[in-house]
Amino acid sequence: MKRVVVDHFGGPEVLKVVEADDPRPGPGEVRVRVLASGVSFTDSQLRAGTYFGVPKPPFTPGYELVGVVDELGKGCSRLREGDRVGALTVWGANAELVCMPEAYAVEVPEDLDPAEVVSLVFPYMTAYQLLHRVAMTKSGESVLVHGAAGRVGTAVLELGALAGLRLYGTASAGDRAAVERLGAVAIDYRNEDFVARLRELTGTGVDVALDGLGGALSLRSFRALRPGGRLVVFGHYSTLKRGRKSWRAWIGWYAATTSVALWGLLSPRRRVLAYRIQKLRIRHQDWFREDFRTLIELLRRGEIHPVVAERLPLSEARRAHEMLESSAATGKIVLVP
Repeated sequence: MKRVVVDHFGGPEVLKVVEADDPRPGPGEVRVRVLASGVSFTDSQLRAGTYFGVPKPPFTPGYELVGVVDELGKGCSRLREGDRVGALTVWGANAELVCMPEAYAVEVPEDLDPAEVVSLVFPYMTAYQLLHRVAMTKSGESVLVHGAAGRVGTAVLELGALAGLRLYGTASAGDRAAVERLGAVAIDYRNEDFVARLRELTGTGVDVALDGLGGALSLRSFRALRPGGRLVVFGHYSTLKRGRKSWRAWIGWYAATTSVALWGLLSPRRRVLAYRIQKLRIRHQDWFREDFRTLIELLRRGEIHPVVAERLPLSEARRAHEMLESSAATGKIVLVP
């Protein structure tokens, strides 16, 4: 089989496509023939070595996949050969064949586009759980999301509108129209102070702030909360500079994150929460399966609209990572073996 390999940390140039022996599933595992796997900013963090828990090279990136079960390991009882499934792999998905625990594979209807469903596994799942499992939002509450024109940001806006939330999103001036089309108030992060703007718009601040960048932005996002508000920190994209690990940014991120966590502990009226999709999946696999099925139903009814920006073969994995700074803003980049 073919698989993408990161043989040392760095930029997109470190990605290679190699031939490897077909893997065999171990006890409790299934082997999946991949139909579509995603390429995301999180994959660029894995590649650069800035992601928490990243494996030592060489390894295969790829956070999520949709595929068909083609072999069962001993002890598997729920799935059958030929079943179509989606799974959050964290790494390893950018390959033709992938082995994974049966427990992590969730059934997918065969009539849905695998490339669209890949977006549900990671970006939309992240957005759904941020809103409904962590922040525990209620209809009528106000929510700020940073990077509102990105994949997770767009998913937050779509799902937030369905939940009856009042939405605000930071974005560039060029993305303002896209954010506003989704029913949110767009805030130009380059030319507007989002804290001052939110206080002007709401009077007291927002109920929830969702921050996937981290660092100094988290400190300012905490200040944007009204009394009783919740800040959810779920990423550290600020540690990546021009596709590579930045130690200076890492130090800044760590210092700011420590400070905002302390603020949350000391504040009786505002909370700081953390979210990592793979950690919550491990602790609450039942939530992951339930939420995935909810997202599948929303897709079927046409209430959410995952956009696929590019479909590329595995051989163009490097190009896919190079495109993250541009095409990822317009939709999901998908590798199709």
